[in-house]
Amino acid sequence: MSAPHEDAHHIVPVRVYVAIFGALLSLTGLTVWVALLDLGHYSWLHTPLALAIAGVKASLVVLWFMHARYGPRLTWVFIAAGVLWLGILVTITVADYVGRRWQGQVGGWRATEVVRDVGRQLA
Repeated sequence: MSAPHEDAHHIVPVRVYVAIFGALLSLTGLTVWVALLDLGHYSWLHTPLALAIAGVKASLVVLWFMHARYGPRLTWVFIAAGVLWLGILVTITVADYVGRRWQGQVGGWRATEVVRDVGRQLA
């Protein structure tokens, strides 16, 4: 029977780190290419594509460079809690952003009218 501390660390070969580093560099290049790509009418796709690529890069960093892939289950619980919390925050932010569109114009003064009235008073 082996001691508990002997199995605690998983040795990852250097070639895996080099491959992950190459993948991160390639994904960074892909992010730049997507940002410079002229999508015409579909230019709104820049942000979702960049976020998807960033999610893949973050997953690679967390899984291999932070050694979460070989970590205990408690590590996975905290990773899941963080991803869940991020999802909640994004959902609230998107709901707030989408909810503001239907409000319409709020009645009352307008900035141009105030500036015009102040200009008249000063003249």
